[in-house]
Amino acid sequence: MRPGDDMPANYAGFTRRKFIYNVSTAVGAGLILASPLKSLAGSAVRNENSYTVKEIMDLFIKEVPGGALSATVDTLKAGSPDTKVTGIVTTMFATIAVIRNAIDLGANFIIAHEPTFYNHEDKTDWLQDDKVYRYKANLLKEHNIAVWRNHDYIHHLVPDGVTMGVLDQLGWRVFADKDLPNLITIPSIPLKELIRHTKAKLNIEKVRYLGDPSQKCSRVMLMPGAAGGTRQIEAIGKYKPDVLMAGEIQEWETAEYVRDALAKGDNLSLVVLGHIASEEPGSEYMLKWLKKNVPDVKATHVPSGHSLTYM
Repeated sequence: MRPGDDMPANYAGFTRRKFIYNVSTAVGAGLILASPLKSLAGSAVRNENSYTVKEIMDLFIKEVPGGALSATVDTLKAGSPDTKVTGIVTTMFATIAVIRNAIDLGANFIIAHEPTFYNHEDKTDWLQDDKVYRYKANLLKEHNIAVWRNHDYIHHLVPDGVTMGVLDQLGWRVFADKDLPNLITIPSIPLKELIRHTKAKLNIEKVRYLGDPSQKCSRVMLMPGAAGGTRQIEAIGKYKPDVLMAGEIQEWETAEYVRDALAKGDNLSLVVLGHIASEEPGSEYMLKWLKKNVPDVKATHVPSGHSLTYM
């Protein structure tokens, strides 16, 4: 992912990725969240299948300040905008495992946060003879499944939808700064306790960190996803956090800066959550939005799981 590709202007560029499960465990165990098949009080009841893919996309885009973006990666990666929606799956990545679960659920619309075909713009010209790409593309086509990437739009919400999803998962919304929700002031706790809390709430097996486990932490800069070293380092300088919690980093940039800051004597730590771990709650935020705005269409969050593990 390009550093900073999902940084909305309203947060001065400091936002960008809960469920870190093995896919076979998470999906196989049925750890999915489904919306009830009922309408909210006072809303007009519509028959299931009465929404098209485009109608649901347009409903969400209407809530984004400024509306439709002139340049965005948030396009359909498979399927037709005119497809009648039978069910929706929200996820970080439309993996083959997620697609198979959508089929089992009777869902023909996947709303993913990240690319489907292994590059930021989902360009596929270079993959035409690739057997993995062909298998995945044919699977989507065979089952008439539409895939929409909702990346730029959810980050352009005010406040940022991914950030709010992470704050809700951590139980930190009440501690977030009103104007910059990525800046959180929590009751002071040691770094090791902060890490323990984060791992439990975001279902992370392990994190990488830099700092003294006994360091007292209160001021937290949360930067989900891949903001890039420049923005991460600038955020440290501007907001003076006790700890930077990032989705992912360039090891030769942010980690080296924090290492030197510690050698200088600064009260600073770094916690690297992982890209998927730090943004998966955004897909649950999307599920909640669907439950509120299209409650008569079944919607389910299927975690894509972490692509990598530890040995």
